[in-house]
Amino acid sequence: MQGAIVIIPTYNEIENIDAIIKAVFSQSSAIHILVVDDNSPDLTAQKVESLQTEFPNRLFLETRKEKSGLGTAYIHGFKWCLARDYNYIFEMDADFSHNPEDLIRLYKACHVEGADMSIGSRYIRGVNVVNWPMSRVLMSYLASKYVRVITGMKIHDTTAGFVCYKRTVLETLNLDAIRFIGYAFQIEMKFKTYLRGFKIIEVPVIFTDRTKGESKLSSGIISEAIFGVISMKVKSLFRK
Repeated sequence: MQGAIVIIPTYNEIENIDAIIKAVFSQSSAIHILVVDDNSPDLTAQKVESLQTEFPNRLFLETRKEKSGLGTAYIHGFKWCLARDYNYIFEMDADFSHNPEDLIRLYKACHVEGADMSIGSRYIRGVNVVNWPMSRVLMSYLASKYVRVITGMKIHDTTAGFVCYKRTVLETLNLDAIRFIGYAFQIEMKFKTYLRGFKIIEVPVIFTDRTKGESKLSSGIISEAIFGVISMKVKSLFRK
């Protein structure tokens, strides 16, 4: 996995961060990690700093002043990676909902199969979600269906947060123009990648809900996704 880096945004992930970093590094001796921490009160950043001596020149940390949203954390991370020589840039959660063993499969979809973006998809082969209540499974599944209908994207898991980008995608997109910061950020990134004609491949994965720490999902984030998708689609029509 030469030239690959995994961005892990964190806020109060002290219970997971040590294990997830070591699990990612166990997949390849070449892979790097960038943790973008939003000044976690539980001292997540300090734990990452202590691990940097164990993984010199492979584990990096960017600490922001306050909790500013998932989307802005990833944009911060993307810009950091683009300023360096990384060719494959991953999005991944800290809570083991994304299996580190699937990183290699996402990498191969881009490096071998020619995808510009590969998505760890929960819904390409039925519904592959573990430990979620049925209400949340339905909300997530129907949200992806809704986005697919509104935007016209041929993507089954439009809200997925386990993604590999080739460098050229992030260089082409105007990262400063990405407007959503919560749940809808993942949709917007896929939609703008799709509009520019990049090749997108979905890789089937099993999503397992966190067992440690607290979920960051809120009603405001969901509303942003529902109403933001329509606005995003309308604006894309006027740009044609």
